[in-house]
Formats: sequence, C-alpha cells, structure tokens
Amino acid sequence: MKPILIAVLALFIMGCNSPASQGASNTNDSAPTPATPMAVRDNSPAEAPDITLTLSGIQAGSPVSLIGHLNEQRFRADSTVVGQGGVIHFQRSEPYLPGFYYILIPQQAVVQLLIDKDQTMQLQADAGDVVGTMQVEGNLENEILYQNLQFEQNQSPKFDAISSQLQGLQKGSAEYERLTAERSALIQERKAHLQSLFEQYPNTFFTSYKRAGQNPDLREPKRPDGSIDTEAQVYYFRQDFWNGVDFTDERLLGTPVIFNKLNRYITELTAQNPDSLRAATKFLMDKVVDNEATKEYLKFFANWITLKYEPTKTTLMDAEAMYVFMVQNYFTKERAFWSDSMNIYGLQQRAEEMAGSLVGHKAPNVTSFAPDGSEKTLLDLKAPYLIVYMYNPTCEHCMEQTPKLVNFYREWKNKGVDVYGIALDTDQKEWTDYIKKTGMSWTNVFDPSNRSIYGKYYVDVTPEIYVIGPDRKIIAKNIKVNQIEEVIRRDKEQR
Repeated sequence: MKPILIAVLALFIMGCNSPASQGASNTNDSAPTPATPMAVRDNSPAEAPDITLTLSGIQAGSPVSLIGHLNEQRFRADSTVVGQGGVIHFQRSEPYLPGFYYILIPQQAVVQLLIDKDQTMQLQADAGDVVGTMQVEGNLENEILYQNLQFEQNQSPKFDAISSQLQGLQKGSAEYERLTAERSALIQERKAHLQSLFEQYPNTFFTSYKRAGQNPDLREPKRPDGSIDTEAQVYYFRQDFWNGVDFTDERLLGTPVIFNKLNRYITELTAQNPDSLRAATKFLMDKVVDNEATKEYLKFFANWITLKYEPTKTTLMDAEAMYVFMVQNYFTKERAFWSDSMNIYGLQQRAEEMAGSLVGHKAPNVTSFAPDGSEKTLLDLKAPYLIVYMYNPTCEHCMEQTPKLVNFYREWKNKGVDVYGIALDTDQKEWTDYIKKTGMSWTNVFDPSNRSIYGKYYVDVTPEIYVIGPDRKIIAKNIKVNQIEEVIRRDKEQR
C-alpha cells in the first residue's frame, strides 16, 4: 500500500469511549413523540464549585478524579484525594462546564453527577451501594438525578428476572405472553416515573438530559392484511429518533447522550451505503444548520460523520461519496465557523477531486501514454466491463494484487472484461520492468506529469480498482481483485 497525496483533515475531534446513557425503549404507541420545546434556562453565570462528597467505606488518601464529557471525549476536570472520614472536596474559582460528570475512586467507587450553574452541593453515601444510599443536599439537579437512579436500580432486578425467564420460552405461549405483559407494565411504570419528574421539574438540566436520552415510542404501522409493517416501523423509529433532543441546549454536548445517539443513528439505524447515509445525515443536519443557537451541534455532527467516513479509514465501498457530500455541504466558509479559509479550501479541493469518480457516475475518460509512446484511451476499449487498475511498482499491496489481477485477466479477457492499468509515482524504466516482470498484457499507461489522469480517478492509496459497466458508469471501486467477479455477476443480474 502506498499513500497518494492525502490531505490533512483538520477537524479537531479526538475519539474516546463514553458510557451509554440511553433510556429504556418504549413500545406500542402509534403516535410519534412530540418534539421537546426549548427549556427555559437561567442565563446567569455559573458559580464557583464547592462540592463535598462523604463516602463511607473508602480509604483515606486514595486518589480521586472528577471526569467530565465533551461530545465523544472524556476528560479529567479536577482531582483530589480522599480525606479523613471519606470526605472528598472539590473547590476552585473557575466553574466546571455544564454536563454529566462522575467522581472516580479507582477500584472503590463511582459517583454520578449533573453539573449546571449551581455548583454547590453536599452528598453522602456508602461506597458499597452509592445509588441506593445517596443523600443530596443543596442541589436540585442531583436530588432529581438520584431519585431517578434509585427508581431504576429498584426496577432493574425485575427486568433481569423477566429476561431470564423468557429465555427458552416458546413465543406466543401463555407464560411468554404473561411475562411480556409484565415487562410492558414495567416499561410503562418507568415512563410514568420519568414523565412525573419532567412535569414537576420542566426547566431543569436533568429533564433536558433525560428526555434527550429516551428512545421514541415504537409506532405500529399496519400492512393491508393487518400485520405490522416492520420496514415502515424502522423508518418511523429513525424519523422520530431525535424528537426528544433540544438542539439549542449546548449542555447536552457535555453528556454522553448526544454522542451515543449519533453513533447509534448513523452506524446502527442507517444502512451502510452512501445513498442511505447521505439521506439520514441530511435529515439530521437540517435540524442544526444555519441557526446560531444550534451551531455547536453542527460542528460536532459535521466533524464526527466526516471523520467516520474519511476514505482511508472505512471499509464503505464508496466512502468518497459520503466524504464529498459532507465537505461540499457543511465545510463551507458560510457554515464551517470552526475552521479557517485555507483549511476549508483544501478540503473543498480534495472533495472536488473525488467527485468525478463516484459509484453510479459516468466513468471519466483517460488518454495517456503506452510504453512505446503511443496514446491509449480508456473508453476506446470495447469490452462490456472495464477495470481501471491504479498501482505503483514498489507498493507492497500492489505486489500482492497484481499477480491476482493478471490471472483474473487471463481467465476473463475473452468473457467481456478488459483492463486499463495506470502506473503512478514511478519512472519509465521501473514501470516497464514491472510490466515485464508481472506479465501485465493489458493496456498499460503512465504519464510522468500526471496531467492526463489528474482529477479523473481518485486514489488515496494504491492499488486502487474501479469497475466500469456496459453503460460506462462506475459500478464499483475500492475493492480487491477477488471481489471483481462478484461485482460483475451482480451487475449482470440487475440489468
């Protein structure tokens, strides 16, 4: 594998795992969850933190970290040590950023916190059962948080017991139906508990955070025969997935919930092909573009999705299609406020180079020079299927793939396949020696200036294979030699 002029994608996002904070899946409601209205938030400045946690059952002198979240990252916001009597104290003049935090005493305890503008609180618990024994004074957000956590801790064994009993039962049996009804009742009880908290404390950070983490109610669209239309059900679930999120609330970016939802929406709920990904991404991005109040979500979503499908870092067949879509729509001077004009120009230029050779597009023509100096034109080849093979004689993976393509060509050259080989980053002697050494008897070209091939077929690393169909559209790219036969077979079946 040999890199070919890879531009630096300076998108300022670092990867880090975050704990899940999704709510329970809700079921059996036919109407979608309504969009959450924007919470009324206090615009006063945050106060200096003064957090005291008394935790019995931990060792004095143990190190303690306060861990925060930002988008998909975790970071250490502060540190201290356990004092006598299990007292942990965080105090400083600079407020913590609003968000979800946890106090970590390695090998001993983890304590969850929500931090907003009110950063004064006293907490007390037993390290052996932090949630069940937690008492909070002086901070409404964490009083509500632990009401909810204690409710969920009490419910959890009931869910576990039902799940265990359901294993091995025949679906539709009386016992199966009884247990699923019990589980549905628990889910409704959980929904009612949360709804009560939301109504009692509508303008709290807790309510915004917890609402954002809930799955939408599962609609039950019916087919004409009365059965559930599962395909439509998945579609509606995806459409409703973001309904509980207030995109004007930047505090949510300081919790794991937004990253967890984004990752699930893009990688689990969306088919991994460029058409589906572009449609799903546009649906989400339309909620946050061109709005000053949601610009931080635009920044996070645009960067994360673009890096996720950066062509050299994904197995998606036509990752360039997704990359081009993201850069041309969201890394513009009008929208990419987080980046400078030179970086935007570089990204746009790279996307433009990729745009001409996407799957489904007309194949660009290439005219370049054969070993004898004559010109050879790609689309002059008459075979129904053409393979564009871009390689470098010293590339390790080319040395592996070239013999395989030579064997494939010998078998398929009389079955409607031809090859147009383009050498890159080499010289005349190295190129011609490689042709002789490998037995590449197809059409071979090389242009030392790269002028004849520039902007035609994009390649990040060699070897690169494109497959062109009978209508002279690109039908596959970024594949290995052993995948070519299957690509051709499927294309023939679809014609």
